[in-house]
Amino acid sequence: MEPFKINIPSGSRVPILLSSPHSGIAFPEEIRNDYKAELIKQPDDTDWFVDKLYDFAPSMGITTINAVFSRWVIDLNRDPESKPLYTDGRIITALCPTTDFFGNPIYNDERSAVRQDEVDRRIERYYIPYHHKIEELLTDLRNQFGKVLLWDCHSIRQYVPTIHKEKFPDLILGDADGTSASPGLIETALGGLENANRRVSHNHPFKGGYITRFFGRPIENQHALQLEMSKVMYMKDDELQYDAERAEEMRTILKDTFERLIDTLE
Repeated sequence: MEPFKINIPSGSRVPILLSSPHSGIAFPEEIRNDYKAELIKQPDDTDWFVDKLYDFAPSMGITTINAVFSRWVIDLNRDPESKPLYTDGRIITALCPTTDFFGNPIYNDERSAVRQDEVDRRIERYYIPYHHKIEELLTDLRNQFGKVLLWDCHSIRQYVPTIHKEKFPDLILGDADGTSASPGLIETALGGLENANRRVSHNHPFKGGYITRFFGRPIENQHALQLEMSKVMYMKDDELQYDAERAEEMRTILKDTFERLIDTLE
C-alpha cells in the first residue's frame, strides 16, 4: 500500500498543492499488534476528517496529497533527524512517537523510544515516499506555472495544555516567521481567513512544521503555508464527530481564501 493518496483536479489545474500529513488512520500489519488496541481504534492525535473537509479542492483545480498511515507510525511533519521544531517547553512527540500529546504510552510495552533500525525502516518505507511525492508534484506545477503554493492542512483539539496553556485560536496561519512564502501570499491568506469572523493568529503558537519550513522556498517561486485549525471549526464539541454544518461554514472560508490565492498567484 502506498503511504499517500493523490487527488488530481477534475478541472484545469491551478498552482496549488494541498498536503494533509496527519489525517491518516491506518497501521501497517507488521507493527499493528505492537500498539495498544484500544488506542489505535481511534488514534487521538489524528487530524480527523481534514481530508474530507478539503475534498472540494480538486473541483477548484487544486491537487491534494493525503497520508494513509497514522502519525503514530511516523510523523510526516517532523524533521527526519528528530530535531525539535520548537524550544519553548511544549511537549514534542518524536518522529516515531511512543506517547500521545498528553504523554500517554501508545505501545503495549510502553517503550520510551522506537529502536533506531525500526525508525530508519519507517523513514524509508513511509516518510521518504511522501516527501518525494510532494517534491515531484510541486516541481510539476512550478514547471507549468512558474510558481507554486503548498498549503499544509492541519487541525488540533481546542485545548492541549501540554502544548499551549490556553485554548487555541480558531485558525493559525504559519509561514515560518515570514520565510516560507512571499509577503503577498501571506497577506492574501490572512485577508481571506480574517474576513470570516474567526479568531485568527499568525505564527503563534504554530509557525509551520517541517513540511512548511522545508518546502517553502520563495526565492525559487515555491511557497508554503500551514493552516492549523481548532477541530470545533468543523467537528462537534466532543471533537470526535464531523459536523456537516460547521464544516460547510469552514469550507466556504477556505474556498474564498483559495480563490484569493489563485488570483494572487496568477
